[in-house]
Amino acid sequence: MTVYRSVVLACAPFVIAASIAQDQGGRSTDAKVTPLLTRALPDVRGKEAVMLTVEYPPGGSSPAHRHDASTFVYMLEGSVVMQVAGGKEVTLQPGDTFYESPTDIHTVSRNASKTQPAKFLVFFVKKEGAPASAPLDK
Repeated sequence: MTVYRSVVLACAPFVIAASIAQDQGGRSTDAKVTPLLTRALPDVRGKEAVMLTVEYPPGGSSPAHRHDASTFVYMLEGSVVMQVAGGKEVTLQPGDTFYESPTDIHTVSRNASKTQPAKFLVFFVKKEGAPASAPLDK
């Protein structure tokens, strides 16, 4: 592995975290994003896996966005309301899962509680080096 590629892979989780924690205007959201792992997938050319946690304070949320990735969510603590365009709003409890395709628009992502924090694990499969979160086109 070249030094350049090593640096890119080492920095990727932080770039992803910053893009998820900002809305399309570059303003911070209520989400605290903690990168956990980024790894190239040698059996799936040009793809990588990314794992991170997202935490919302009581009443916290993120603006509508999209992930150019297959996105798998596993609820750890609290409860979160999620919805993709054209889908039903669902409330996730610890142990629940949620999926977004690379073409989905994530219209709702918010803490269901005004008094308790919420935390979930996110696992992305995406193009190597590409951002995992993207603003909505205006």
